[in-house]
Amino acid sequence: MEKEQEDQVRTAAKKWAKQRGSLVMALHEVQGALGFVPWDAARIIAEEMDVPLARIYEVVSFYSYFKLEKPGDVVISICDGTACHIKGSPGLIAAFEKDLSIACGTSTEDGMFHLQAVRCIGCCGLAPAVVVNGKTYGKVKPPECATIVKEWKAKMKDKMKDKVS
Repeated sequence: MEKEQEDQVRTAAKKWAKQRGSLVMALHEVQGALGFVPWDAARIIAEEMDVPLARIYEVVSFYSYFKLEKPGDVVISICDGTACHIKGSPGLIAAFEKDLSIACGTSTEDGMFHLQAVRCIGCCGLAPAVVVNGKTYGKVKPPECATIVKEWKAKMKDKMKDKVS
């Protein structure tokens, strides 16, 4: 872990250390900054908040929001709440798995895409809904999944060009 990241983790842990029941908040802050909760960060949080590492693992593994491994740069979240499930989210999951050649809950080998099912995104009127890096797609049909993947591949290609320029 880089020094800057370690400092961010220590700052978050110290911020929440004195507040009872605040472990989840500290973990949220760390994941917000790093994109996931690496083991080095968990050890720092355990030390700074005086919480057993096993307790941190228990919390991180219980809540599906937390990730122990770095997700892809493009996170595809398929809502699998009741409305979306009834309206076809299982078909969307299957389509994205096929288009990306990965299982739900994993990332592509190149680290570009991460595919995950989430409980509810609060867009029941748009069911089935998908959120990609904060952009919401509503009433998605399985054939549209390939188009969404192509759109984000193009965006990432443009982003990489901008970094080089």
